[in-house]
Amino acid sequence: MAVSEVHGVTRRPEGELGDGKLEIVVLYTTAKATQFALRSAGKLADGLSARIRLLVPSIVPYPLALTHPPISEKALAQSLRDIAQRAEVPCTIDLRFCRDRCDAIEQAIATRSLVVIGTRPHWWQRSERKLAERLLSDGHQIAYAE
Repeated sequence: MAVSEVHGVTRRPEGELGDGKLEIVVLYTTAKATQFALRSAGKLADGLSARIRLLVPSIVPYPLALTHPPISEKALAQSLRDIAQRAEVPCTIDLRFCRDRCDAIEQAIATRSLVVIGTRPHWWQRSERKLAERLLSDGHQIAYAE
């Protein structure tokens, strides 16, 4: 299983990778929901010959500098690798330290991207719902993994 890490990926137009392959973006929500979302994205990727990127916006509160987050980047990256390995899905981990989660997500994904969000059945955080609505209004396709 291949898991690679990327920090600060530049935005690409129309969801294309440099080699023309489709990219599926999985947004980190919780460890368990993200693991399930990765598995769901893996099934989609197989049928579409697409790559998967796990996008993890990690909020750094003020007054800390973005270069000095409250959690160890190394520990967080290891935790994310563990989640991806348990899901048994090859992916790229894109960890971004930010002030605003929505802004970081919008900057990190290409226009009209396919985004997979892991949720619990019959329970959806208000922030996740608002994020999904915002992404939909920006023209992205959303897939929910429950």
